[in-house]
Amino acid sequence: MANVQAVLSALEVFSRAPEKAALDQANSWLQDFQHSSDAWATCNVLLLSPEVPPAAKLFAAQTFRAKVTYDLTEMSDTDLLSLRDTLLTALETYHAGPRTILVQLCLAISALALQLPAWEDPIQTMIDSFGRNPATVPALLQFLTVLPEEVTTNTKIPITDDDYKERAAKLLTMNAPKITELLAVYLQAPGATFAVQTQVFNALSSWLAAGEIVAMSLLNSPLLSFTFQALSSEELFDAAVTAACDLIHETQEVEDNMPVIEFIVPQVIALKPKLAEFKDDPEKIRGLARVFAEAGEAYRSLLLHHPETFFSIVEAIGECSAYPDLDIVPITFNFWMRLAQSIGKKSSVSPLFLDAYKALMSVIIRHLHFPQDISSLTGQEAENFRSFRHVMGDTLKDCCYVLGTDKCLMAAYEMITNGLSRGQNISWQEIEAPLFAMRSMGAEVDPNDDRAVPKIMDLIPSLPAHPRVRYAALLIISRYTEWINKHPDYIPYQLQYISAGFEDNDQEVNAAAGQALKYLCQDCKRHLVEFLPQLHSFLATMGSKLVQDDKVQVYEAIAYVISAMPMEQAAQSLRTFSLDILGRVHGLASKPSASKDELIAIAHDLENLEVMLGVIQSFGEQLPPTCHNTHQEAWLVLEPFLVKYGSEYPICERTTRVLRLGLMFFGAATLPTIPSVLSRMASCFETTGFSSYLWMASKIIGRFGNEEDPSVRAAFKEVYERSSNKLVAILQEKTPQMIPDIMEDYLQMLLQMIEYTPDVFFPSPAFAVAFRVAMAALSLVHSDIVFAALDLLRSVLTHDCLAPTSQPPPPKFPIYAAAIGPVVEHEGQELIGYLLAGLVGDFPEESIPMVVTIFRVLSAIWPSLLLAWLPPVVQQLPSVTVPDTIKAAFVSDVNRSEYSCNRRIQLIVLIYHSAIQSGELDKVKYAIRTIHRASRKARERRRVGPMDG
Repeated sequence: MANVQAVLSALEVFSRAPEKAALDQANSWLQDFQHSSDAWATCNVLLLSPEVPPAAKLFAAQTFRAKVTYDLTEMSDTDLLSLRDTLLTALETYHAGPRTILVQLCLAISALALQLPAWEDPIQTMIDSFGRNPATVPALLQFLTVLPEEVTTNTKIPITDDDYKERAAKLLTMNAPKITELLAVYLQAPGATFAVQTQVFNALSSWLAAGEIVAMSLLNSPLLSFTFQALSSEELFDAAVTAACDLIHETQEVEDNMPVIEFIVPQVIALKPKLAEFKDDPEKIRGLARVFAEAGEAYRSLLLHHPETFFSIVEAIGECSAYPDLDIVPITFNFWMRLAQSIGKKSSVSPLFLDAYKALMSVIIRHLHFPQDISSLTGQEAENFRSFRHVMGDTLKDCCYVLGTDKCLMAAYEMITNGLSRGQNISWQEIEAPLFAMRSMGAEVDPNDDRAVPKIMDLIPSLPAHPRVRYAALLIISRYTEWINKHPDYIPYQLQYISAGFEDNDQEVNAAAGQALKYLCQDCKRHLVEFLPQLHSFLATMGSKLVQDDKVQVYEAIAYVISAMPMEQAAQSLRTFSLDILGRVHGLASKPSASKDELIAIAHDLENLEVMLGVIQSFGEQLPPTCHNTHQEAWLVLEPFLVKYGSEYPICERTTRVLRLGLMFFGAATLPTIPSVLSRMASCFETTGFSSYLWMASKIIGRFGNEEDPSVRAAFKEVYERSSNKLVAILQEKTPQMIPDIMEDYLQMLLQMIEYTPDVFFPSPAFAVAFRVAMAALSLVHSDIVFAALDLLRSVLTHDCLAPTSQPPPPKFPIYAAAIGPVVEHEGQELIGYLLAGLVGDFPEESIPMVVTIFRVLSAIWPSLLLAWLPPVVQQLPSVTVPDTIKAAFVSDVNRSEYSCNRRIQLIVLIYHSAIQSGELDKVKYAIRTIHRASRKARERRRVGPMDG
């Protein structure tokens, strides 16, 4: 067969590992082949031909699985039964492997069994075909393992809910007793190999996980006892662990499964000595930890009510938590969390559990210790360990929940004080780990605590000056600022400690000091007002020594303090800090030129001002006298600065952000300067093409769009037309995909204009440009941009001027309509091309209602034009994204010969023709949604590679 050789040639490309283009071409060809009806016969030949390479046989098996999932509608019922026989023959051929092919065939047979009611009893067929011969039993067990998974998890199989329920019950539920007996037989069969027994456990786990074999049905089955016996077998251990965990999980409804639990619990407790026996075998300990943790979670109510019987399980989990391998420890964490939640609901609890959590807390703090030689960790290992420490911190919170936060804090405190009492014999790790624990437990601290936290705060200044210790102590201050707010006497000492942190040579300590100062000022701002002069002096003396990230946190901290001041005092303070920054901006703008470092420094200054304004936000509509002229003074500084350095992107970005926050801060007071600001934004965009200038313009239009001042509206028109002309020039050199930031900010500006300034938006010559840009934006794979473009197009096409509801219409409506009509008539065909391409391509799911609305409006207002536009547009749609067979479901009663175009075009055009001619525009909605769903399914299928399992 020609197709056989073509498949082999395409697969051979992958073995040669050529250039990416050749790989992509081969991949695309193989995907198209998998979608074809010829693939059925070709893959059968590939599977059954001995001389075919293994890769081709695997591809054939994968293709069968894919086609059984997606393409059974291509076959009649008779053909389906023949397909079943073909797959069974292939399974017989590959019963001994390779396993990859065997699994794919079993998956294909499982999916076929679900969709083929004419196959009366698939499981019995499989037992009869493969269960009698010991050589083929592994193939049967593999099928029994994948069947529940495929039936319950493969949501891509096209089957109705009712058919699924009926068929799943027949395949799984009704066969569960038979499978239980069958697995027991194979498990105990004379000469059963470890491999077969492992497969039995895998199949049992699969049926348990699917909920089809229930625990009580195993009470008298040898499967139950053998599962726990197999935990003593080296060869069966892993499979038995999984089966045991699944068994225990299925008994978590304690009252319904008590007889089985009474069998399981002694078996689990009997495993405890194995923790000592296998202490040097992490994989064994991992498996045992899974069993103990599963039992603890499932039976935690029994643990609490009958600790005399069940507490050994808690002790075993505690031993697993204490194991030095930190990959094993987290297996136990969910148990401790859920047990703590259960304990919290009880009025009293056995001291055994309190002791267990005390021991757990000590264990976790020990695990928190950094290695003696921290350089022994690679970069990734160090990062993983730091991340895991935070996970362990959550378990410390569970300890607080059970024992009380003050007791846990005191225990950590005593670890440190006991260590410090040894003098120089204590390592920094022994101090840092309890400090980290205190930080983790800080979220549980009572702000009114007067027992533990005062001791910790008194301890901090006396801690060793090691960077790791100081870092941990500073982050404790960050976490405990709500407590400090209730105990302000500690603030001077904390400020001294934080200030010393900024002087440390370690950058992480500097960063921790910045974070501590930020949160201290945020939560204790009213107490810190009197310290503001100190903070100002600190910036003056230390500011140049701080890295920018730390400096930002200091300015943010200061802003929190200012926000707590009386308004006039706050205004004076903000002005002081702002003029410091603006003075440096003015100084740089006055120089003939600036170095790169100077520009970076001034961008940092602007970022600091931005942070302060972002915290304070506004003093309200009535500005204090100190602020009355500040915005004009600021603009007199910033405008010449932009003229000179606005072509530097960092300067553009930071300045426009400051302007945006200034707009929010000063509000209506800025109106006299708005025309100048807009004109400068237009000029800067013309010069640089930086999208931030459009972003700022859109914010101004959104804030002042309703203002009738002629100079303001003239400024709106100026920025609209100049930015549109500039964008046209940019698009002559670059594609929309190359300038997504400009496209998005331009569209956002247009959305503000159509909302607030339609009198500027529609009559302008720039409207045609705006419409074309919105269409072009639909080709971008950026959800926010697509939404903005669709929103703008929908707003244009649904504008009230096109269908006025009042007579006479508003006087400007005819002008707007006269602007919209010619643009739509000229651009309409291209518009629906973009819409349909996106609909069957990359449009977000949530955008479909907007597409429906646009098509319905086009169908209602321009019906004859739409019908003329559709055929050539639809002809361009890629067949692979919307298969013809799926489109045939759009309508069942259309006359397929009415048009001379191909069937795909016929169906889409006919449904629109039918909808438009009949006035039933809901059919348009149905057509759009149907084609979208069909294309999405086709694309999901193509996303799975032709050789993926």
